[in-house]
Amino acid sequence: MKKIPIKNGDTIRVNYTGTFDDGSIFDTLEEHEEPLEFEVGSRMLLEEFENAVIGMEVGEETEIRLKPMEAYGEHDPSLVKDVPRDQIPIEDLSEGVTLLMVSPKEDQIPAQVVKVTDELVVLDMNHPLAGTSLNFKIKVVEIVKEVEE
Repeated sequence: MKKIPIKNGDTIRVNYTGTFDDGSIFDTLEEHEEPLEFEVGSRMLLEEFENAVIGMEVGEETEIRLKPMEAYGEHDPSLVKDVPRDQIPIEDLSEGVTLLMVSPKEDQIPAQVVKVTDELVVLDMNHPLAGTSLNFKIKVVEIVKEVEE
């Protein structure tokens, strides 16, 4: 069987495990789950994750480490906001809950509740993995659709 290196535009399927530097797993596709399918270069995933599979062949594995700026960026203190409690009409609000906020452009922005007082709710609109280095072990399972050269 001819080995075909993956290129931009190919649709592929991969299994992967994502870990933090301490080895704890934050995301994984176990053997019993369907592999992740995506078009390489579509920016559906983290750019460096997609770049890592270019040139690989079916059955190959690689490991990559992404610094915060290559993943979800550094934690930005300006994205932590104090909101008057009466502007969030949820009675049973607790720390750790994620709310979907709507921006002026109608975009949905997840915001984690950091603190709740009688007067204020502190919301963090950073990505939950912002400020964190991420490690991925990636295995190419299949080329679903090859782009014509």
